[in-house]
Amino acid sequence: MGTLLLFIIVLSLLVFVHELGHFVMAKRMGMKVEEFGFGFPPRLWGVKRGETVYSINWIPLGGFVKIKGESGEQAQDSDSFASKPAWKRFVVLVAGVAMNLVLAAVLFSIGYMAGLPSIIDESLPSSARVESHEITVMQVVEGSPAAEAGVVSGDVIASIDGQVFTADTEARDYFATNAADGVDVLIYRSDESYTTYTLTSEYLQSVDTTGVGIAFVSTGLVSYPFFSAIGQGVYTTYQFTIEILKAFGGLIADLVIRQEVAVDLSGPVGIAVMTGQVAAMGLIYLLQFTAVLSINLAIINVLPFPALDGGRILFLAIEKIRGRAVNQKIEVAVHNLGFMLLMVLVVLVTYKDFVTFGDQIWGAIKGMVAI
Repeated sequence: MGTLLLFIIVLSLLVFVHELGHFVMAKRMGMKVEEFGFGFPPRLWGVKRGETVYSINWIPLGGFVKIKGESGEQAQDSDSFASKPAWKRFVVLVAGVAMNLVLAAVLFSIGYMAGLPSIIDESLPSSARVESHEITVMQVVEGSPAAEAGVVSGDVIASIDGQVFTADTEARDYFATNAADGVDVLIYRSDESYTTYTLTSEYLQSVDTTGVGIAFVSTGLVSYPFFSAIGQGVYTTYQFTIEILKAFGGLIADLVIRQEVAVDLSGPVGIAVMTGQVAAMGLIYLLQFTAVLSINLAIINVLPFPALDGGRILFLAIEKIRGRAVNQKIEVAVHNLGFMLLMVLVVLVTYKDFVTFGDQIWGAIKGMVAI
């Protein structure tokens, strides 16, 4: 029950902030906002202030903004979305994406003020303060001794043969010197459990090297003074945006060229499960996870796909190139088709989530029933 509530709060925050961007900018551009709703209909409560109805709705999964003339109608009215020049419509459409990026930067900044889990290396600024040094497993080679033993990404190496290491270079040297005869690796996990694995190095054909099959780095809680934290929050948002864009590019390339999806996709169910897992690690991890989700939402929305903000921006670009707007009925039909395709994708990904996380979901349901 707690995981579901956290997921609803996180998702509602992301979508609410996105729609707030559209709302504020539409007002600034002289457009009439007919309704600004928290959640989705049916309506639970609403009050009209000025020209806008502010509502709370029964389905608490985000929000929506209803702008007069947003589907091309009432173009003759000066306060209609359709009556405004293309640049004003563009600003309104892109405002939601911008707000999600701003939210990510704010969350990262707050995290850096308190201390965010980060990789510790020479690139850290001198103003950084580091606490809780750890050696964290970043990758496990498939079929390696570590993988066969049960080591997974995210595990923390608490000790090796009883020795505690805080620098990844020292731990790497110890493995290189002693792993041929076997080493006892004490692993700590986020569920506060400790497990000892005996790992012996061997030749790993897939990576053409000899080892136990783990890649690890030094990590710790990194914090900054107030203004430095804001700068780091903005820079981290930029870094994540670039990396996520690269990942989306690779995903699209795999889909178009190889006609396959080489990465795991998660829908609402998968994200809900991950939200619970991250929250169990602590509030600071949940902040970081929410920031990354916000960047993902921004990038997804800016994609030039019908029904998304990016799809509407694409029609604006076509309008500028042609010198006139696309026929309203055609544009509405294209966006409706895009929405249906998105819903089909959500259903397929949700089915995959149930297959992947079925045991965890069933366990949560049984826990709720027992309560």
